[in-house]
Amino acid sequence: MAKVEIYTTPTCPYCHAAKALLGDKGIAFEEITVLDPDLREKMTQRANGRRTVPQIFVGQTHVGGFDDLAALERQGKLDPLIENAA
Repeated sequence: MAKVEIYTTPTCPYCHAAKALLGDKGIAFEEITVLDPDLREKMTQRANGRRTVPQIFVGQTHVGGFDDLAALERQGKLDPLIENAA
């Protein structure tokens, strides 16, 4: 199973929704809060310039934000990504 990382801020409703979706599916994830400017810069670099949260990574694959995560779930592509990503 791939490592899932989610970059968040404490007050972001989309971050809470993404964490709830992952949690409801029983998918463990590492949350990285980007209130620290250095962590936000690392996130921005990994996310090809995106500065908004959440930014979600499955293994080395950049999923995007909550809307992207939810779309993968609706399309039935999230579980295979979690199972097969390196």
